[in-house]
Amino acid sequence: MTSTQSAETDAVDSTERVTLTDLEGTPHARVFEGEPQTIRLTLAAGDSIAPHQHPDRQIVLHLLEGSLAVTLGENEHELEAGEVVRFDGDQYVSPTALEDSVALLVLAPRADAEE
Repeated sequence: MTSTQSAETDAVDSTERVTLTDLEGTPHARVFEGEPQTIRLTLAAGDSIAPHQHPDRQIVLHLLEGSLAVTLGENEHELEAGEVVRFDGDQYVSPTALEDSVALLVLAPRADAEE
């Protein structure tokens, strides 16, 4: 076996797979341990998360179901299922569910935060 084959096998062996509906915890459920942080967010219609920050993180939010009003800093963005938004975690974020909603969030360390 060559070193290339070994590396490919190691990569396949370290693959993690989950079903979001099997995760426990609301409104947040950690999808995977470690980096980047991956979270399933579940909010019932009318529920919201208080304004907060994720310093030194770049956030990707993929809305899987429902609709959200997401306040980023002083701006509000309405998202529908299927939309994806990326933003800097240093600003305040506060999502509010306009209807029952499920989103997948990836919180990755900002590249410039590691310098």
